[in-house]
Amino acid sequence: MRTKDPFEALLHRYRGLLFTLCRRYSTRGLEVEDLVQEASVALWRAREKIFEQGLAMQEAALVWKISRNAVIDALRSYHQHDELPESYDTVAEDRTLVHELHEQIATLTEPDRTIVRMQLEGYSYEEIGQSLGMSEKNVSVRLVRAKEKLREGFV
Repeated sequence: MRTKDPFEALLHRYRGLLFTLCRRYSTRGLEVEDLVQEASVALWRAREKIFEQGLAMQEAALVWKISRNAVIDALRSYHQHDELPESYDTVAEDRTLVHELHEQIATLTEPDRTIVRMQLEGYSYEEIGQSLGMSEKNVSVRLVRAKEKLREGFV
């Protein structure tokens, strides 16, 4: 990528570093994108310091430090607003989710239902395969497909 804008070139050069850093702090897709944006804004604000002649050799370290601090600040800000009300009953919510999960599992066809239940009980793919007379690979494939169906039921 050729660009005349030095800041755009900097973002292009360190986009992998920014994404890796943000993925360390969050695994939620949209939140990662927000964190990358926050880090980019912080780099924009500090661009004069980054482009100083004497700091050229320390550019990557400076980009990392500025980005990391911006990500941490953003996460603190996000989590201050994510608090649940005191009246929220997490135990009741957990029971509801477990109940919904079991209802979704009941909609699966056999042997997918058995595979999912055995996996939830802690059986290995090998053990599930032996008890159902199928290969570990088949168990793995069926489990992935069953999980996709369960995910669709929760969306």
